[in-house]
Amino acid sequence: MSPSASMSKDSCHHCGLPATGVAACEGEVAGEPQRFCCSGCLEVCRVIHAAGLDSFYDRLHAQENTLAPPPDAPSDLDQYDLDEVQREFVSPLSGGRRGAHLLVEGIHCAACVWLIEKALRDLAGVTRAEVNLARQRLVLEWQPQQVALSAILRRLAALGYAAVPFDPETAEGQVQCSNRRLLFRMGFAGFGAMNMMWISIALYAGTFSGIETEYKQFFHWVGFAIATPVLFYSGGPFLLSGWRGLRLRHLTMDLPIAIGALTTYAYSLWRTLHGGGEVYFDVVTTFIFVILVGRYLEAMARRSAASAALHLMELQPRTALRLDESGQETRVAVRKLAAGDRVLVRPGDKIPADGRVVEGDSHVNEAMLTGESQPVHKSCDARVSAGTVNGEGVLKIRVEQVGGDTTLARIIHLVEVAQGSKARVQRLADRIVPWFVAVTLLLAAATFLFWMRVDFDTALMAATAVLIITCPCALGMSTPMSIVVSTGVAARLGVLIRNGEALESLSRITHVVFDKTGTLTEGRMRVSRIECVDATLDEAQLLALAAALERHFTHPLARAITLAAEVRGLVLPAAEQLQAHGGLGVSGQVGGELVWLGNARLMAQAGVDIPDGMAALREAVESAMGVAVLLASGGRVLGVICLEDQLRSGARELLDRLRAQGLGVTLLTGDTRRAARHLQQQLGEMRVLAELLPEDKAREIAALQQLGERVLMLGDGVNDAPALARADISIAMESGSDVSMECSDVVLMGSELRKLPYAIEIGRQALRTIRQNLLLSLAYNLTLIPVAMAGLVTPVLAAIAMPLSSLLVIGNAILIRRRMGRFVEMQNGR
Repeated sequence: MSPSASMSKDSCHHCGLPATGVAACEGEVAGEPQRFCCSGCLEVCRVIHAAGLDSFYDRLHAQENTLAPPPDAPSDLDQYDLDEVQREFVSPLSGGRRGAHLLVEGIHCAACVWLIEKALRDLAGVTRAEVNLARQRLVLEWQPQQVALSAILRRLAALGYAAVPFDPETAEGQVQCSNRRLLFRMGFAGFGAMNMMWISIALYAGTFSGIETEYKQFFHWVGFAIATPVLFYSGGPFLLSGWRGLRLRHLTMDLPIAIGALTTYAYSLWRTLHGGGEVYFDVVTTFIFVILVGRYLEAMARRSAASAALHLMELQPRTALRLDESGQETRVAVRKLAAGDRVLVRPGDKIPADGRVVEGDSHVNEAMLTGESQPVHKSCDARVSAGTVNGEGVLKIRVEQVGGDTTLARIIHLVEVAQGSKARVQRLADRIVPWFVAVTLLLAAATFLFWMRVDFDTALMAATAVLIITCPCALGMSTPMSIVVSTGVAARLGVLIRNGEALESLSRITHVVFDKTGTLTEGRMRVSRIECVDATLDEAQLLALAAALERHFTHPLARAITLAAEVRGLVLPAAEQLQAHGGLGVSGQVGGELVWLGNARLMAQAGVDIPDGMAALREAVESAMGVAVLLASGGRVLGVICLEDQLRSGARELLDRLRAQGLGVTLLTGDTRRAARHLQQQLGEMRVLAELLPEDKAREIAALQQLGERVLMLGDGVNDAPALARADISIAMESGSDVSMECSDVVLMGSELRKLPYAIEIGRQALRTIRQNLLLSLAYNLTLIPVAMAGLVTPVLAAIAMPLSSLLVIGNAILIRRRMGRFVEMQNGR
């Protein structure tokens, strides 16, 4: 075990504190002389070396030094009321409310969740307080005019929980620090339990060989000396949590454990003082040790299950090669990059920020963001994302987004929010928890009174076993662990799920509704033909006029027209009073004239007659799955712009799979009936509704819901937002508009249709696992509580059984990864 490189020769080899005081000493560890601040540190290091844990302890120190966890409780809570400080982690909400995500240390059971939520909701001004057990996360919303954030944090501190603003990196440091403290408490309890075992053996042997009273009394006092520090140091968190709960008139799950430990300890001490009978100091030390082992294993399992966000954080490189105006390279921290900087990315390096390629040609591996295994070709003007890996070429990139604005940061945020959310079924479990502890105490009291007819010792052991073995932790973790694992697996497959309720809804869908443009088709429209009707305009002038109207809109047609004008280098006239007509087109003032650009229905609305030649051309284009956009001004058609699109790869296969699963399929489009029928011929049998306005799409979804259908809507445009909001579950393509992604519950990264079955299957696996976990936790309690009440389980066996139920729930949730892996392989035909 080697000291940290940062320690001086006058630092303690174990803890790093100055080893210069009166208590300082020297000693050998692993054959090497070392200096310590006290003899206690020397003995701890010798125990660690004797147990063969040197390398593990060194890794623990390394993690602690690099992660720099936040403090247990900020010393100045008033600083969090400053607007400059809140700007870093607080979001403004409607109605003047504010929202924040806080990391809360000390949450370890469902009763903690209930206690925090109830205590905060009782505060005037707090409008939302939801705790996620698996992630130890608090979603908080409050009215700053009624209650200050510092007052909320003080309320948490009074409950015994330290809260700090959530940040992914510091959160990981906090978890490591908390686990390290838990490990030391567990190690101390284990050391005490091992020594108590020798005392118990001596007393047990003396029972048969005839031990003298003074020796028996001596061993009782030795047991007392060992059990006391174990109870009050290793078991201290249980005692403090139970006491705080009683003081605040709330029952926590640590209360039964504290009562069981203190009762057994007090009875054994009373027996020792009066010099007769049996003592149970060994029971106290052993079941505290076993419970701490279970807590530590639960913490490790939770961290493994929730590793998706940590995996995504590891994608972000820490440094970048920034290029100055002369082309000189300087290695800087990524956080020092700014929009407009140029960076150099060598082969095999990670791209440090979102931006565009300004020089170079390469392939970039985007699998970690989109789930797509094939590298994507990138050349000049191609967009690249932070965290993706450059292939064989050298790229020079102009930075556009950094920090929290990058695609990677937004994905991490979505995953964190989803993993911290609650599903509807979890709220039912949360309502059960407050009554669970009260029932536990009543059952323990009934058990004690029943067995008192036999003898006090039997009654005490049976009641203690009931207090320890009954635990709602598995019940409380059944849902959040499934949500954490499911959303993490989904993120790795390129499916971003916003909340736990979306997972439940995905598992129950019966009907899938598609938009056409940008969803079943590529949405990469390109201008294929321009026809002028007005002899005073040529193709370039007609295209410039159309682009002037469309350049501020994000619809695929608008992007295609604007791009065509940019490629030709056209100068666009100024356009004013722009207005979008949902499902029809756009209009605006250009040069003092009102100009209309859109489909035949917009022309009819504007009172413009379409020439016969233009109508025939429009019908021919739409029959080939294209789009004909008419440009009109002054009551007449100026020309037509023809655009082409193509089906997304795998669209037909996707619809065939959905139909095979018995799901209904509907296509809603604003295009003409002719174009919709052509698409239907290519995609197979499905319900098709064409020439719909955005509000018409929403009405069609409502009609399906009235028929009892659970509707999933897949869209990508601004005009899809009302329908996405109306559907039971909404999915947006990453290539779609910001509005559609904001209205959606799920986002498909990479805009690949093959990921839709992944999303549906993840929802089904999550709900199935939640139900299995709830049954596991209920079966555990219904089976073992009667056994403990019958006196067939000792407190030590109860302490072993208690964490097993939680570990079973966590393990079953982790199996979602394996099941989804098999599903993906089957879908890909491997």
